[in-house]
Amino acid sequence: MFFLDSQQQDSDHLLHESMADPDHQSLSPQCANGHRSTISLRADQGGVFCFICFSNLVSDQRVPTVHVSYALHQLSIALSEPIFLRTLLSSHIHFLVSPLVHALSSIDDAPIAIQIMDMISLLCSAVESSIGEDFVERISDQLSSGALGWSRRQLHMLHCFGVLMNCENIDVNSHIRDKEALVCQLVEGLQLPSEEIRGEILFVLYKFSALQFTEQNVDGIEVLSSLCPKLLCLSLEALAKTQRDDVRLNCVALLTILAQQGLLANSHTNNFSSMSLDEVDDDPMQTAETLVARPCLNVLFAEAIKGPLLSTDSEVQIRTLDLIFHYVSQESKPSKQIQVMVDENVADYIFEILRLSECKDQVINSCLRVLDLFFLAEQSFRKRLVIGFPSVIQVLHYVGEVPCHPFQIQTLKLISSCISDFPGIASSTQVQEIALVLKRMLERYYSQEMGLFPDAFAIICSVFVSLMKTPSFAETADVLTSLQESLRHAILASLSPPEKDSTQILHAVYLLNEVYAYCTAPTSINKTSCIELRHCVIDVCASHLLPWFLADVNEVNEEATLGIMETFHSILLQNSDIQAKEFAEMLVSADWFSFSFGCLGNFCTANMKQRIYLMLSSLVDVLLEQKTASHIRDALHCLPSDPQDLLFLLGQDSSNNQELASCQSAALLIFHTSWMYNDRLADDKLVLASLEQYIILNRTSLICAFSDSPVMLNLVNLYGLCRSLQNERYQVSYSLEAERILFHLLNEYEWDLGSSNIHLESLKWLFQQESISKSLTYQIQKISRTNLIGNEVHNVYGDGRQRSLTYWFAKLISEEDNYAATLLVNLLTQLAEKEEQENDVISILNLITTIVSIFPTASNHFSMIGIGNVVHRLVSGINNSALRTSFKTLLLLVFNILACVQPGVLMIDESWDAVSIKLLNFLSLRDTAIKQNHEDVMVIGILSLVLYHSSDGALVEASRSILLNSYLVSAINTVVDVACSKGPALTQYQDETDIGEALAFTLSLYFFSLRSLQIVLAGAVDWQTFFGTSTSLETLPVVCIHCHNLCRLMHFGAPQIKLIASYCLLELLTGLSEQIDIKKEQPRCSSSYLKSMKTVLGGLVFCDDIRVATNSALCLSMILGWEDMEGRTEMLKTSSWYRFIAEEMSVSLAMPCSAFSAYVNHHKPAVYLTVAMLRLKNKPVWLGTVFDESCISSMIQNLNGINISREIVILFRELMQAELLNSQQVTKLNRAFQECRKQMHRNGTRDEAVEEQVQLKISSIHDHSELCNYLVHLMVSNSFGHTSGSQTYTQKKKQILDEMEQFFELLSGNDVTDTRPCKVYTRRNKTNANRENRVEGET
Repeated sequence: MFFLDSQQQDSDHLLHESMADPDHQSLSPQCANGHRSTISLRADQGGVFCFICFSNLVSDQRVPTVHVSYALHQLSIALSEPIFLRTLLSSHIHFLVSPLVHALSSIDDAPIAIQIMDMISLLCSAVESSIGEDFVERISDQLSSGALGWSRRQLHMLHCFGVLMNCENIDVNSHIRDKEALVCQLVEGLQLPSEEIRGEILFVLYKFSALQFTEQNVDGIEVLSSLCPKLLCLSLEALAKTQRDDVRLNCVALLTILAQQGLLANSHTNNFSSMSLDEVDDDPMQTAETLVARPCLNVLFAEAIKGPLLSTDSEVQIRTLDLIFHYVSQESKPSKQIQVMVDENVADYIFEILRLSECKDQVINSCLRVLDLFFLAEQSFRKRLVIGFPSVIQVLHYVGEVPCHPFQIQTLKLISSCISDFPGIASSTQVQEIALVLKRMLERYYSQEMGLFPDAFAIICSVFVSLMKTPSFAETADVLTSLQESLRHAILASLSPPEKDSTQILHAVYLLNEVYAYCTAPTSINKTSCIELRHCVIDVCASHLLPWFLADVNEVNEEATLGIMETFHSILLQNSDIQAKEFAEMLVSADWFSFSFGCLGNFCTANMKQRIYLMLSSLVDVLLEQKTASHIRDALHCLPSDPQDLLFLLGQDSSNNQELASCQSAALLIFHTSWMYNDRLADDKLVLASLEQYIILNRTSLICAFSDSPVMLNLVNLYGLCRSLQNERYQVSYSLEAERILFHLLNEYEWDLGSSNIHLESLKWLFQQESISKSLTYQIQKISRTNLIGNEVHNVYGDGRQRSLTYWFAKLISEEDNYAATLLVNLLTQLAEKEEQENDVISILNLITTIVSIFPTASNHFSMIGIGNVVHRLVSGINNSALRTSFKTLLLLVFNILACVQPGVLMIDESWDAVSIKLLNFLSLRDTAIKQNHEDVMVIGILSLVLYHSSDGALVEASRSILLNSYLVSAINTVVDVACSKGPALTQYQDETDIGEALAFTLSLYFFSLRSLQIVLAGAVDWQTFFGTSTSLETLPVVCIHCHNLCRLMHFGAPQIKLIASYCLLELLTGLSEQIDIKKEQPRCSSSYLKSMKTVLGGLVFCDDIRVATNSALCLSMILGWEDMEGRTEMLKTSSWYRFIAEEMSVSLAMPCSAFSAYVNHHKPAVYLTVAMLRLKNKPVWLGTVFDESCISSMIQNLNGINISREIVILFRELMQAELLNSQQVTKLNRAFQECRKQMHRNGTRDEAVEEQVQLKISSIHDHSELCNYLVHLMVSNSFGHTSGSQTYTQKKKQILDEMEQFFELLSGNDVTDTRPCKVYTRRNKTNANRENRVEGET
């Protein structure tokens, strides 16, 4: 707009300088135009502002715009001064309203308009201002009148009006005089092509609408309601066309207000809709009768919001999404609106926003809120959901990391819907992504790091189920791993929720069921990953779900109970799985039968009853492995819910009632199985009474049905178990009639104990009944045949364990309170008398051998009831071709019995002497010396055991026969002569021939012969003959291997031969030493003979086998003792070898590493030899040099409670007796021994960790090495002296304490000098401590 020249005036008169008057508060002078001072204000910075001049200036259109701009600028500066502003507001403010409004409405210059609007805003926003209402009134009147037309000046007015409406301190609503005219003008203005004007109009309409609804202005609301259809039409038209985000924001804000207030819904309810543009142009004030049908508005709305949804401004997108939400949610039935938007692809735009959202929370929330509403469109939306599926997965990553995200459920619903409706849509990568996110959510939920809404937990479980149905689920192993961990977290979280939520367990169990169904499906059951998954399910059930279920069953509702039982049932149905078997045993160990009937008591419904009985039938199938649970399934519909009712049915007559008979079979099976696992469903007296009534009332049908072995044997087992329980309580109230009937059935009809499942107590009771001996004997024969072919079923239950029938039968025999052993021996006797049925004889012999191997003490019981007589009969008939093949089995049994039986039992049973002599005769009749066949080797082993027992006074006559048997003397001498003749080539000869095996058995027999000589032929043997050929006529022809031959075997033999020969030589020299000591004899051998022996033995002191080295040292000690008695020890003074042995031992014990007991044991042989030299009368002088002060001090310093052994105590005692210890060393040694003794007493008699003994059995006659190893073990563990190393802790402690006691007595001045200076051990003639300890442990 341009001003005329005549209207221009200088603006300098507006502000007059008055620098002379410093008082700014004095009365303002008149302006240049002579206006009164009362309408002027002085500025703080100088000058006077005249309001009339200002009004004239800005109101005159002829004034140049630069003057107007300058005047506005000057006023702005003045307003910045607080005093000026305060004075203006209090007196002259109304002078500015009219000129500013007039100027705003008449000036087209945008910068000036902006200055004016800023000025108005500043004046209205002041704290003490009351001028805003005047501006509102004047501007609204201008806008309502339509006088300005739609020009740029109108744009300025609209913007200013919007600014005023946005001020909170202005009462806008009451100062708009004509609301209807204003709104009509604004609505009309929406048709203008200018986007700027439409934007301003939309903002004003938005603020006006918000104001009306906020203040509940009825007039304003009516105006909006009446114009709403046209307003909606034009607003949506503007929204669809505009490309400016500010216009979009204003339009969306207006539409959102209208939608929130229900005007859009009201328009639809009144059947109003939008109008086309042509209709609007023709008649802007169209009435309701000319409106178009409703769907047009829905389509227009869908088209209009697409532009804002594509905006790059996230605020525009968020506001638009909120508009959609309010637009749809205000409808009572929004499905049609949603359907239109889905059809118009609005969902695709939202998914695109999600994809580009960069996980901005507000954008995601708005999108998800709308998409959740779109679910109402069902099929059409779900098809669109497929397109946005990747975007939803991207959002899931974000939502899954935020605890209790407000749209957690909506996101999971989108994922679940897409996967369940379109299983093939998810790729393997997407499946893996989803599984990992869900696993992390469950993991954090269980660890209480984040919260989950109850519905979210349910949807997660559902999503995993849907994932398992996708084709790409199992393509990567990581998915199955995530599923395993998720399943475990889901179950654990549902078992211990922060807030009790009974529904979570339902969803967790649902997932558990589906996972197990997946991994047991035919297509995946054999896959490794599915096997691991199946094991995971069972582990979760066993470790977590089952204990919780058993503990909190009263807090679980019926639906959850059924779900859990369904899972357990599914596991049991896979009865071929080892873990399923273990799970079944875990169930019964928790008294599952009682627990199940307890659940029936809580929920007595048809579904619960069916589930429980079906599960019990599967449990029985898994446990008994006989598929007998069909009885329960067949009677399912008529079985009661109470065990007491089952007992009632059991005691009825079912002869003419097939349904009742079926129920009785099921009841027997249930009680039989539960009682097998000690789960008592009812009192045993009540059960016994029902069983007796069942037997008496149904005796006829029992006879007919006895061929149905499983059912009848269930009856026998249950009856026997009840009777055994009564016997334990010394109760004898039972029915003799029922017992008679049952025994008659057992004796007269075919049945098979080995094919049934029976409890140990019931089995014991059966074998305590003499009345059924005939039937039991037949069952024993069946057991023996089953044991022979190795097809025995593990079907006996007891002590909480399931073992084989043979095992528990062996246990019965070992307990000796039944007829089992007697029946078995009687059966063997009958078979032996018939001399037929050799296979049965072999099976019985094998059964007895197995029994003895399981329970060695059973051999005592067998011997006491006369098995020796039966064995003697069988041995006597070995020449009978009918029994010839059973001889090997018989020999194996004889060996095992003699290896286990106690000597006291053999003393009262002379039949074993006869058996031994028969076997000796059998061996004597062989053609050659000792054949290496199985029979000969086993007989040699048996004869060795006979000689072994003779040292305890048993089998003396048989042992005498063995010792004096000329065949054995010749055979042993032959083998030894052949071996000794090979010299250095003996080892190679052993590898190429069987001489090594023959020599091992020969030497073993010889060892036990030497031990037996002192008992059987006491005083009748001249031990001096073992040095060489004897000329004495009084010497008995016993087995005799000379000392030098044993030395040859020790020197040239293989390791095993060295060991056996060393023990033989030790036994031999021990007997020689005792004879020399008792008879005060001199060794009848040359010095060169002894020298050669010493040479061999001295070299073996450092043998790798510590036992051979120890035996050699002991033998060498005895020889040195003999030489000492004759004064022939001069050679020790110059022997460097003996000195080397002593020095090596002393230096080693003085080293710090000797603090370990194993190191000390390594030098035990050298200790023995050194002790022997210290005890000599003529000790070598160099001993004092070897054991000097520093060496002994170091040895004493290394002593501790670990490495002090019996040998160490003896060594220091002998050093002290040899006066090689000084007083200070004696004091330290005494202190060390005292401390060791105190420590041993403090430890008390701690629990022994006895070294495991070699199994006292030989499993096969064909394994010669097994037999030889056993004889060597027997030899080592029962040798004289202390070389076996098999002593218990208590024995070792006693030996050490005894030696320490002698040391302390010697220290106190008592004479404890050994009268036999070279003996470090003594022979035990009559007892054998190791053997007794072993027998006591077995008994």
